[in-house]
Amino acid sequence: MLTGKRIVLGVTGGIAAYKAAALCSKLTQAGADVRVIMTESAVKFIAPLTLQVLSRHAVYTDTFAEQDPAVVSHIDLADHADLIVIAPATANILAKLAYGMADDMLSTTVLASTAPILIAPAMNVHMYEHPAVRSNMELLASRGVRFVEPGSGLLACGYVGKGRLAEPEEIVEAVRAHFDQRRLLAGKRVLITAGGTVERIDPVRYLTNDSSGKMGYAIAAAARDMGAQVTVVAARTMAEAPSGIEIVRAESASDMLAAVLSRFDDADLVVKAAAVADYRPVIKHSEKLKKSGDDGAAMTLQLERTEDILQLLGERKQGQFLVGFAAETEALERHAMDKLERKQCDLIVGNDVSAEGAGFHGDTNIVTVYDKRGAVASWPQLSKREVADRLLALIAERMERRAGGAS
Repeated sequence: MLTGKRIVLGVTGGIAAYKAAALCSKLTQAGADVRVIMTESAVKFIAPLTLQVLSRHAVYTDTFAEQDPAVVSHIDLADHADLIVIAPATANILAKLAYGMADDMLSTTVLASTAPILIAPAMNVHMYEHPAVRSNMELLASRGVRFVEPGSGLLACGYVGKGRLAEPEEIVEAVRAHFDQRRLLAGKRVLITAGGTVERIDPVRYLTNDSSGKMGYAIAAAARDMGAQVTVVAARTMAEAPSGIEIVRAESASDMLAAVLSRFDDADLVVKAAAVADYRPVIKHSEKLKKSGDDGAAMTLQLERTEDILQLLGERKQGQFLVGFAAETEALERHAMDKLERKQCDLIVGNDVSAEGAGFHGDTNIVTVYDKRGAVASWPQLSKREVADRLLALIAERMERRAGGAS
């Protein structure tokens, strides 16, 4: 399964560094080409020679100790990697990666790489639960970093709790799952909408909503990493667009409709994660509106319905797998199921945006996925990237089942 896969294994300075030897051995035995980078602290726990023998490659410990004059080592390693695995990962390396510090061979290589990252933390239970560490992990997760959760038990420091490095077998399985996942949408054309549409009143004022685009962008990044060709039609967003995808800007609901319809026929999967305005001003003023001379005068704004993009797609679909979102504040299941039926979606992702951890601007979400029979998956608070990964895995399974003729 891992034959020919190029893995950069980062080892940082914790007592669990001894497990890196078993991990390196198992990855190599599975066919992976493993290159090891050790931090200065890591070499105090385990000798580089051990990992050199197990990986059959020189071990890197110093950014400036260039081994081949033909290349710059950290750039060569960064370009080499299909996957970067950091195990064990200390609180220190998490902070460095979260804030873009590059002061050693490992952090410099990671920042120079575009490869996916899998991190297995290991530390004292109180360190692991510290708000700064949790915040750094959430920030990294929002950027697409995946984690192998530590285990619970007796720690080397004498405490009992969560913080033990996952066993090497678990980390290898997470590596296998990563490469399995990368084939789930291979060759599929995925069209995603993201952000909140803007309906202009005049050149400086508009109607919009709280959508940040983070969920749509997370789905786009996950689809890209699963091998899909991804296009995102994006309205107003408050997040950085993922690399490696096509971004089409569409400000208003009518702009988004035109952009989506022109690409709909070529899509295999459409995920409509954008929050589209339901109404727009009947009159769009070309000049900035002025206050009335009467200080107490009210202004009446006449609105009209915008196009229902999801409903139009449901009516026009011819084999596309169509997924909608239902952002609600009450009666989630009733509203989501009604929306799924009316708009002829294959799945609806429902979330209560009034719940803590499930709002528009955060990096986490809490969702329930529905099909015509009812709820098919319900996930607790997760990073939006983790939600995207789970959602697309579910979608890929449904699409494969449909292709095989199963209902």
